[in-house]
Amino acid sequence: MSIRRHLLFVFLSVPLLTPLPLFAATPVVPGTGVKVGNVGDDFEDPQWRFMPNFPKSSDEQDERRREPAGWSTNRRWYEGIKRGCPDVVQRVTTPAGGLQGSTGSLLLRTTHSGIPGRFSYQMQQDDFICNVWQRVGQKIPVQHTPNCTVRVFMPPIDSWENRTGATFGYRLSLETHAFVVPEHKKKKKSFWGGKPRKEWTTEPYWPGMFVEFRSNTDRNQQQDSAYWRIRGNQLGHEVRGPQIDVTGWWTLGMSVTPDGMVHYYISKGVEDLTAEDYVTSQFPYGYKAEVFKTFFFNVCNLDDGRTKSTDWIIDDPTFYVATPPRGTVTRTARKK
Repeated sequence: MSIRRHLLFVFLSVPLLTPLPLFAATPVVPGTGVKVGNVGDDFEDPQWRFMPNFPKSSDEQDERRREPAGWSTNRRWYEGIKRGCPDVVQRVTTPAGGLQGSTGSLLLRTTHSGIPGRFSYQMQQDDFICNVWQRVGQKIPVQHTPNCTVRVFMPPIDSWENRTGATFGYRLSLETHAFVVPEHKKKKKSFWGGKPRKEWTTEPYWPGMFVEFRSNTDRNQQQDSAYWRIRGNQLGHEVRGPQIDVTGWWTLGMSVTPDGMVHYYISKGVEDLTAEDYVTSQFPYGYKAEVFKTFFFNVCNLDDGRTKSTDWIIDDPTFYVATPPRGTVTRTARKK
């Protein structure tokens, strides 16, 4: 690297080393701006299919990338390499009370969520990932305020997997720069047996929101209950969100503003989100987001080979940019 390029790199990096702002940008309601029509889905095509390629990938657990990964036939969704995809990804008739005019939604359910052929007897999760940045043609800088929404159908609570813990997640894939141990070195030891050294490098992270279930089989838990759990605050701790006092349809959304902050919104029903649905704003793990890659869903269960996850149904997952950049994103956004 030449001296000039090195100095330019340092100059551009200086703002990222500054402390987090004391006052965050005004939260942006998810659903704001231009809908990017080339990503997301409405599941209205009766021929919609997901083509799994079992055995699924489990890179996070045993560093096995069992490729090729599963893909939807419309190329808008793919299997997560870190943990694999849910066992069941199936288009179904939209449950009652859904979006007006919707005839198709997507069922996500899993049983074998861990390493294929092995059981951990612990909670594991599968990923169902929206193909955003590849179809758009670039990662989205947060200066354009990327944001996304989805409708989620919860079945009656007495039909949920009877296990206390996370059961469903809606998350973002973001990147920033930080002094951290690079992702590919986190599981490796140094030559002298110590921990790998931290480096100034690109750091991926995955904030989001989870449905947290409390089973009545737990001690001091008199009845089943559930609430939203936000991941996470500046220290990486999770934030308790609204109580889930009714099942059926809910609307979720997240936005990322140019200051790198993530904003969370949750509402009952299928109406568009408004400022009244605001829950919290956070710099997860103390990071300021630089680019938005995609959004995805987690389906969780007890990995014992027998216990099925709760049936989760999603509809109309949509991606927006509040201030469209020139180029690929703008052209894609106009293809509604």
